[in-house]
Amino acid sequence: MKKPGNRLEILAWVSVGVLLGLGAYTFQYAEGLSYLSNDPKACLNCHVMRGNYNSWTKGSHHNVASCNDCHVPHNFPAKWLAKAENGWNHSVKFTLGNYKMPIEIQPANRARLRDNCVRCHGEQITKMEEHPIKVTDDVHCAECHTTVGHAP
Repeated sequence: MKKPGNRLEILAWVSVGVLLGLGAYTFQYAEGLSYLSNDPKACLNCHVMRGNYNSWTKGSHHNVASCNDCHVPHNFPAKWLAKAENGWNHSVKFTLGNYKMPIEIQPANRARLRDNCVRCHGEQITKMEEHPIKVTDDVHCAECHTTVGHAP
């Protein structure tokens, strides 16, 4: 006599295998490994990012900063957690077509961007006593300096 648990166990393993197979195929198809690099062309894996990439190539930071320099933290593990979070969010939104055009930076990423501006330009920022706006958690460099990373 067959044990009823065997069928359920086989079904569970088959389901896990199918999910892992689909996940691996999707990761490979989306060139998932490219996101582990520092190459800005990884952003071109999603066609909706072409405008962002093209405007970055015309921006003033193009020769000194890659996407990761501005958009993710630089310490471990925060960098990889941010990459995983953004990778998940982007893949879901782009797959389902659930995003606004033009793409808008989210609050957590806006804070990372500001932190990276300050990380690179902190010395200049502290010397600018007469600057009309002080950088705080509520003030973001990119609000005024809109074309630094991405030229029009």
